[in-house]
Amino acid sequence: MPTIKPISDLRNNFNQISEICHKDGEPVFITKNGQGDLVVMSMALYERQQALLDLYQKLGEAEAQSNSGAERISHKDLMKNLREKING
Repeated sequence: MPTIKPISDLRNNFNQISEICHKDGEPVFITKNGQGDLVVMSMALYERQQALLDLYQKLGEAEAQSNSGAERISHKDLMKNLREKING
C-alpha cells in the first residue's frame, strides 16, 4: 500500500518520511491541497529505477536490431572471438 503524506509533513516530519523511504524501500507520495504533487524516494531506489530504465532501453534497442535482420553471430563464434582478443 503506498504511503501518502500531506506536504506539511515534508516540512514538519522530514526525518520520519526519510525513514519510511529507507526502511520500506518505497516512494512516499506527497499531496498538496488534497492533490498529488510530489514523490519522495531514497537515492538507492532512484538509482535502481534508473538502472532498470536503462536496461529496458537497451533491451528495446537489441530487440529492434534483432527484428531488423541484422547479421548475427553464434554464441560459439562470439566466445571464440573474445578469447582470441583476450589471449592475443
